[in-house]
Amino acid sequence: MNNSKPKAVITGIAGYVPDYVLTNEELAHMVDTTDEWIMTRIGIRERRILKDPKKGTSDIGAEAVKRLFEKTQTRPEEVDLLVWCGVSADMICPATANIIADKAGVKNAFGFDINAGCSSFLFALITLVPFIETGRCKKIVLVGAEKLSAYVDYTDRATCPLFGDGAAAVLIEPTEDNLGFMDSIARVDGSGRKYLNIKAGGSLMPSTVETIMRRQHYIYQEGQAVFKAAVSNMADTSVELMERNGLAADDIAWLIPHQANLRIISATGNRMGLPKEKVMINIDRYGNTSSATVPLCLWDFESQLKRGDNLIIATFGAGYTWGAIYLKWAYDGIRDLSKGLTGGI
Repeated sequence: MNNSKPKAVITGIAGYVPDYVLTNEELAHMVDTTDEWIMTRIGIRERRILKDPKKGTSDIGAEAVKRLFEKTQTRPEEVDLLVWCGVSADMICPATANIIADKAGVKNAFGFDINAGCSSFLFALITLVPFIETGRCKKIVLVGAEKLSAYVDYTDRATCPLFGDGAAAVLIEPTEDNLGFMDSIARVDGSGRKYLNIKAGGSLMPSTVETIMRRQHYIYQEGQAVFKAAVSNMADTSVELMERNGLAADDIAWLIPHQANLRIISATGNRMGLPKEKVMINIDRYGNTSSATVPLCLWDFESQLKRGDNLIIATFGAGYTWGAIYLKWAYDGIRDLSKGLTGGI
């Protein structure tokens, strides 16, 4: 224990993915592609899709929050702040955070949305840490949730294999121990917007019959430019973060990279000097779920995490946006208070 300001730590995590599994074999009947082509170039075998046309991002986000509350024995009225981060908002307004809060029974909190492309979870975590460190909030829920299938052109073989739907929510609380958020680097380069975007639907290009006919409401990506920028920036910021905190590869328990492309993930891990056994990968099962990839990895690998583990989170997204976070994990194994299991904090 120490007398400095409190540290912000993740004290619980829960995820949710839709039931429907879209396999490479099914995609091959929809567009000119093959399982071998997708696995070789991207590393995705299947992805989850929210098929119900009456449900949106807030529905899977709220389900993740409800599971988080049950798992950590948190009452909705205890939450001070709820933030949704992502790119697939339910609507232009109100904020998707407000809708998730309503559906999850959160009544005493304020909330807002953060959109930093596929770096949304990382940017949101950096934004929320000071709310804990200053004592402004005691319990924060951060939700990374996406229904990207709503923006995927399933006639475009270059982009349709990439994306899936999913959600995960984390509980952020204060601790007096030397755990949690330690350091971060975040950057943007708006000139990258021409290589990765959704052109229509905003104030610059409002929705019209013409924008719909030109298919400008779908995700557009120039793959080579994005790949090159993602590899260099994710790796550079991760290595810079390690160097300025005196961390060697042996000191890192896990790299949690944005799950965009297996080659990008491998290149980042190699640049950091990490063996593949220290790199969290679930892109093969979920695809790129944008803001949900990092928390879904933490959810998948929670049982393998140990109190005090040094973690590096690295992301890259549309805009361009990128960055890295250095965390010390706060508990051992799966923290599920509903079943009496916890590593404590």
